[in-house]
Amino acid sequence: MTVSEVGVDTPPPTAPPAIRAEAMSKVYRLGSVEVTALREVSVSVERGEMVCIMGRSGSGKSTLLRQLGLIDRPTAGRVVLDGQEVTRLSESRRASLRLARLGYVFQEYALIASLTARENVFLPAMMRGAGRRARRDRATELLEHVGLGDRLDHRPKELSGGEQQRVAIARALVNEPAIIFADEPTANLDSLSGRIVMQTLADLNRDLGVTVVFVSHDPEDRAWARRVLTLHDGSVDSDERSA
Repeated sequence: MTVSEVGVDTPPPTAPPAIRAEAMSKVYRLGSVEVTALREVSVSVERGEMVCIMGRSGSGKSTLLRQLGLIDRPTAGRVVLDGQEVTRLSESRRASLRLARLGYVFQEYALIASLTARENVFLPAMMRGAGRRARRDRATELLEHVGLGDRLDHRPKELSGGEQQRVAIARALVNEPAIIFADEPTANLDSLSGRIVMQTLADLNRDLGVTVVFVSHDPEDRAWARRVLTLHDGSVDSDERSA
């Protein structure tokens, strides 16, 4: 008699982490000089987590984010995205994954000055071939979600730094990514604008279930994360979860 015949259900398979790094190292070569930025880092980020990567300048936190976000390739080790090993994929395939499944928020906003807020947001959707009406509607919805419904047709120079960063967050969401990576998203903002940006990321994590991984050097940003990874000299020094 089998297990199913006696009425006992087989437990469903456990979903893989959203992303994980396995024994990952990164060495930069500057002429004859080698600089080790990461040293055999192994870390997993579960679906729906909001993780803060902290550390002093030069600790490797932004380098770790770039490896996890498929922007760069590690020197050794591997990166696994939703159960798929992605380290050795071709650059064109990695670019497709970045566009379809990952979103990015940068310290400098990276908005195109000649485009409106809505056009900046729907640009990644246009790159994926979304129709004009669909991408405009999606961009409008997202800008309203981050509190910028009255700024749709404003260009970056007409927006404050905090508003520009919220446009960048909306842009990161337009292709419905599984993970958002944010590199020092509040570094160029005053304290009030910074809190608004972090609240926006936290709301998206809570309301939409988007996994968020962000880098910060500000100790106050720890409060926004459910988990804090602290790096020191290219290694994970501590891995703390909130209660």
